[in-house]
Amino acid sequence: MQITVLAGGVGGARFTRGLLAALPRDGHDGPDGPPSVTVVGNTGDDITLVGLRVCPDLDTLLYTLGGAVDEAQGWGRAEETTAVARELAALGVGPEWFTLGDRDLATHLARTRWLAQGLTLSQVTERLAARWGLPQQGVRLLPATDTPIETHVVVDDEEGGERALHFQEWWVRHQAALPAHRFTVAGLAQASAAPQVLDAIRSADLVLLPPSNPVVSIGIILGVPGVREALRGTRAPVVGVSPLLGGRPVRGHADACLRPLGVEVSASGVAGLYADFLDGWLVDTADDPATVDYPSRLRVRSLDLLMRDQEGAARLAGAALELGRELRVATAGRG
Repeated sequence: MQITVLAGGVGGARFTRGLLAALPRDGHDGPDGPPSVTVVGNTGDDITLVGLRVCPDLDTLLYTLGGAVDEAQGWGRAEETTAVARELAALGVGPEWFTLGDRDLATHLARTRWLAQGLTLSQVTERLAARWGLPQQGVRLLPATDTPIETHVVVDDEEGGERALHFQEWWVRHQAALPAHRFTVAGLAQASAAPQVLDAIRSADLVLLPPSNPVVSIGIILGVPGVREALRGTRAPVVGVSPLLGGRPVRGHADACLRPLGVEVSASGVAGLYADFLDGWLVDTADDPATVDYPSRLRVRSLDLLMRDQEGAARLAGAALELGRELRVATAGRG
């Protein structure tokens, strides 16, 4: 069984870790052996800081699946120190609102060096994934694109006009408190899907959309040329998990991202963003699907979506797998 996951940062990483726990690993799932998982990670959050290329969502996936993440905050390295960041601040170098940990710096130094040597981001990510043992878990991590892209947020400036901030500054420094007019992604129009991304979608037995931000995580992946078309054309059922519980995000600021698009801040509003390819949709018990007029072709199930711990994430991923199994017969002739 080949499963492809389109993932952002913390929510996507925790869901994928739960997926690995929920999958059978005894080799009896099918004639080709145990399931394999391809994770397509968002790169719209990427940023260059103090001369280093930082890929927050890819790194969160690496550290979470590799067992090295800071569980309390959901990102960064466990038992991290910040001696270098403090020294840089004393020298007046780098933004103080984005702290790079000492252990985390090794990842960014290696990535920047390899990119400067001519490796693609896919090749760099493959090396980093090997460092964290992802292949041994049956996981292949791919960036959505090898083309450098960066998400920017257009907000009001102090003179009554508009200015664009890098997404990370808006998200981390301002906590999404500055009302956004729109989102733009530098480089996206010229980008192409990274090698193996489109094939991973087209050849999958199941495609999963974790509870990642639908605008600046999954939405950026969908904006990479060819990705949305591949989802429309795949024979695999596409099952998504709502990132909203009772109309509110569990973490992050998905509501602040949906409003500029004119999208209702609700599970059904998010489902509408995926309407052209979505087959199954998991919503929280606080969002009764009987009260919403979902398309008749969309199978909606309600359950407790809160991933309180790793067992909860595995339970949620297991529900997504079960819905996918139900849908496989119904979508077998599509494509």
